[in-house]
Amino acid sequence: MPKFFVDTVTGDTLELAGPDGTHIAKSLRMREGEELTVCDAQGYDYRCALISVQGDRVGLRVLERKRCATEPSLAVTLFQCLTKGDKMDTIVQKTVELGVERIVPVLSCRSVSRPDEKAAAKKRERWQKIAREAAMQAGRGKVPQVLPVTGFEEAAKMLSAFPAAAVCYEGGGEPLSALIQPSLSSAAVFIGPEGGIAPEEIAALKEAGGRTVTLGPRILRTETAPLAALCAVLFATGNME
Repeated sequence: MPKFFVDTVTGDTLELAGPDGTHIAKSLRMREGEELTVCDAQGYDYRCALISVQGDRVGLRVLERKRCATEPSLAVTLFQCLTKGDKMDTIVQKTVELGVERIVPVLSCRSVSRPDEKAAAKKRERWQKIAREAAMQAGRGKVPQVLPVTGFEEAAKMLSAFPAAAVCYEGGGEPLSALIQPSLSSAAVFIGPEGGIAPEEIAALKEAGGRTVTLGPRILRTETAPLAALCAVLFATGNME
């Protein structure tokens, strides 16, 4: 069943317009009486029936409200150091599909990509759009937030707030399974850029409560590591079943 996100749902009727309305009317060619799902992006799904189609404006009647069953029990925040090219686009898309809660782009000392404030804001806008589209495709109950590009020191402070913070390090560490327990409700995963995480940054992350973990004996690319880590974390907490 097609799924669309809205900011809020109040009452028994609502209207979708603009690109979503056009997609429903023109691309999907849906007609009155057909059903679709609307999500309030806060974890609730609304089964709706079309009651009118006028150009790019589609009227809907709410038939049922229920909590979305696709959201993981573990809220994972990904701290991803900035990457070269369009790798970040792929990371955002795929981690949202898998179930990430939030993404924090981090500017580390080895990040090759170093956008100025204007360029960073434009990139964030693009990443948030990608996150929304990926959430719709995956049937998520939320649209994960992509935060503004964050400096390394600020990211380390943010990391300290998590009960479990896994720093994926090519230099080795403890097994990820030793850190992630099924009872956790939130966790953080930190991934370095193409050149890896600098020794002084590793020290700062450890001081902030991060624990270095290994993803196995093979060195993964920066765009592969977050996908592997997220899958491992979600599997360990029963969210891949």
